[in-house]
Amino acid sequence: MDNTMTIIFGIVAILLPLLIGRYVWKNFDRYFGKNDQAYMDTLEYFLKKIGITILVAFIVLWIGMTLVFNGSAG
Repeated sequence: MDNTMTIIFGIVAILLPLLIGRYVWKNFDRYFGKNDQAYMDTLEYFLKKIGITILVAFIVLWIGMTLVFNGSAG
């Protein structure tokens, strides 16, 4: 039963960053767009959007995997 729960939590820990990353990508304009379409069409803005999305998704993945593998060590 312990292996089954580890596998289920591992799958959730892998899929959760995808969902949170998608949420960050969709709502980035609302928080950081400054309602300026000319600014939102620049490369600088796009790179910030990609960077923040990847950073948030990686942090969530790291936390999830840490919890899964620390919980299954015993």
